[in-house]
Amino acid sequence: MLIAFNKPFGVLSQFSSGKDDSPHPTLSGFGLPPKVYPAGRLDRDSEGLLLLTDDGRLQSRIAEPRHKMPKTYLAQVEGEPDEAALTALRRGITLKDGLTRPAHAETIAAPELWDRDPPIRYRKSVPDSWVRLTITEGRNRQVRRMTAAVGHPTLRLVRWQVGEWSCEGLAPGTWREVSA
Repeated sequence: MLIAFNKPFGVLSQFSSGKDDSPHPTLSGFGLPPKVYPAGRLDRDSEGLLLLTDDGRLQSRIAEPRHKMPKTYLAQVEGEPDEAALTALRRGITLKDGLTRPAHAETIAAPELWDRDPPIRYRKSVPDSWVRLTITEGRNRQVRRMTAAVGHPTLRLVRWQVGEWSCEGLAPGTWREVSA
């Protein structure tokens, strides 16, 4: 079984918080089928596609970096990245944990997405724009660190697609079974 879930902002990518008094919601509150586990993670402050499966081999194929499964993110960033910033993302960025693999990076028009709760902080003096970034690895907070390294910190991050699966048509907090 493979489930596509649109993880809302603020939700932990696990079924329990590990703390009885945690203020953060977990996957357990969304009526997901029993015995499925996330194939990869999304940070609490990221939203979008989270795949869950009951098949350990499929989970590994999706989540393990050695399989180079492409993951596409829509990132709302501070400022407007120029061609030099996009070229740097496409070549790979040197982060504290080493050089990233090259990414596909392009600026895009603001996508039609659901409202985020809470909304991002809006500042009149700092313009923002959107970037579509596809990576083939999954380091901790990688997209956020990459955009910050080229001078455009991420304000909102939505994972839109993993491999052939996307969250197209899925409202936040909803899920559907997809073919593996």
